[in-house]
Amino acid sequence: MSKRKSFRHRARTVAGTSLLLLALFVAFYVYHTNTAVAPETRTVTVDIPQGTGFFAATDILDRAGLIKNRPLYYVLVIGKQAHRQIRAGEYEFTTAMTPRQIVKKLVKGEIKCHRVPIPEDLTLREIADRLAEHKLADPEQFIALAHDRQFLASLDIDAASAEGYLFPDTYLLDRSMSQREIMRIMVREFRKRVTPAMIARAEALGMTMGEWVTLASLIGKESGCRSEKPLISAVFHNRLKKGMKLQSDPTAVYDLAHFNGTITRRHLRRRVPHNTYWIAGLPPGPIANPGLDSLEAALAPAPVDYLYFVSNNNGAHYFSSTLLAHRQAVVKYQTDRKKN
Repeated sequence: MSKRKSFRHRARTVAGTSLLLLALFVAFYVYHTNTAVAPETRTVTVDIPQGTGFFAATDILDRAGLIKNRPLYYVLVIGKQAHRQIRAGEYEFTTAMTPRQIVKKLVKGEIKCHRVPIPEDLTLREIADRLAEHKLADPEQFIALAHDRQFLASLDIDAASAEGYLFPDTYLLDRSMSQREIMRIMVREFRKRVTPAMIARAEALGMTMGEWVTLASLIGKESGCRSEKPLISAVFHNRLKKGMKLQSDPTAVYDLAHFNGTITRRHLRRRVPHNTYWIAGLPPGPIANPGLDSLEAALAPAPVDYLYFVSNNNGAHYFSSTLLAHRQAVVKYQTDRKKN
């Protein structure tokens, strides 16, 4: 009888001790998983590449100082069945976050987004460089992709490149996106902004989609002033009707990767495919990615007989209907601008 009592006593002691240890562990676990990972607050950015396994992802977080107790982190993640749900991508955490909050963010895939403004009238190369600044693209790969005929066909672009179809806007992009996905987003925005009525208007003016976008790109590169874009458009439309060369300065330097911003007579004499001082009619394709104002102006030239314009050095242009008046304006405003 005494032995039986002794056994029961030992069993109760073991059970009580086990329960106490379990309670202590649960208390420590709850405290740990709901306490900031570090006493000082700082922002930490980590990148979990595609195909990274759970343990490799844990190593990345550990090196970033976001795991203060690895065994308890395993208990937290595996207990929530979250080890198979962690999503790849770039994440931004703070050390004021708790382990529970960190895991929740990883499972929900709250990837860091980059706000990337793409202004009107940037060239394809300039857009590629801007994306590279945010580590969202490799410039040369992005440019090569924009010339991939098979990929262009999938975007319904009947042109030699995507130049002209990457719509200027502010985009929220993340580093898990492929360069194809980013380009698709920009072209999709172009399709959203271009209405059936605009396409019908281009056709009524005798322009294909490519010709319309090309003309709009010239208008955008010539002037950033919304009010005078219909006047620029009128000059180009009038010249095309008369069989005159467009003689648009920006076309002469389109292919120059490191242009310093000053166009000289030497530039205007260059025999390159897009130079409208050398070729007749429109260039073979857009020279930039125009915004909505330029696209609309290309379809609605002002009802004027202007054939010439020159910068007045105040952000606008002086327009003329005759060569004599234009030459007088050039003498007045641009005497030294195009000297070698």
